[in-house]
Amino acid sequence: MPTVRTSDGVSLNYVDKGNGRPLVMIPGWSQSAAQFQAQVDGLSDRYRVIAVDMRGHALSEKVNHGYKIQRLAKDVHDVLAALGLDKVALLGHSMGCSVIWCYYDLFGKERLERLVLVDQMPFITGNPQWNDAQRADFGPILDGTTLYDTYNALAGPAGVETSKGFVGTMFTRAWPADRLAWVIEENLKLPRQHAADLLYNHAMQDWRDVIPRIDLPTLVVGGKTSLVGWRSQLWIASQISGSKVEIFEDADGGAHFMFMENPAKFNALVADFLG
Repeated sequence: MPTVRTSDGVSLNYVDKGNGRPLVMIPGWSQSAAQFQAQVDGLSDRYRVIAVDMRGHALSEKVNHGYKIQRLAKDVHDVLAALGLDKVALLGHSMGCSVIWCYYDLFGKERLERLVLVDQMPFITGNPQWNDAQRADFGPILDGTTLYDTYNALAGPAGVETSKGFVGTMFTRAWPADRLAWVIEENLKLPRQHAADLLYNHAMQDWRDVIPRIDLPTLVVGGKTSLVGWRSQLWIASQISGSKVEIFEDADGGAHFMFMENPAKFNALVADFLG
């Protein structure tokens, strides 16, 4: 696989297929570029489709530093610059959305033309003073106690089992067991201490002031039965002027990985948005 070297010397693996306008895809926490295979195969007939393994993830170099959203955003900037990409459609899944929001905060619209935001809440860790409407809008799944419990479980002796349980909540009941096992295998390619460090940093980022400043055509995609509350996806879309939103129903594979469970619908949605 081809690689790009970041400004701090880390080698990142990426998949690159097709020609035309670039669609660059950023996986979620501890996930891999390989999980976008259906998008690489299904969209590369009309776009140049690129999927990146973040540092430490999957086939990219394992290093002991940089497991922070800010560094990953700089890594994406380094990839776009190294490949000479401009007018990019940038797609992020889960934590990949946080990387996009941080990129936008740091670099604005530089090299970007469109955004596809797939199933990430604006703030993972909830404030106990939020009311029910705020919790639905902002979509937290952790609080001050469960954040540290999760961090310690991931970083400790039960890290692998904790990961298996966590990833197991991200699919509908229709998803085959052997395919779930493969997703977990990809997830575990990031060492668990680094996975814990990255999740902690990810969970402490609040993007509610960045999202309304986005001034690019944007597609927001959520799942009705995802662990990410679907109402938070409506809130995100309401904050970005002119954005489009699609919520996959459970019968359509509408959990966290809807792009894997229903790639035909997802790919058609993205292609229609990109034009």
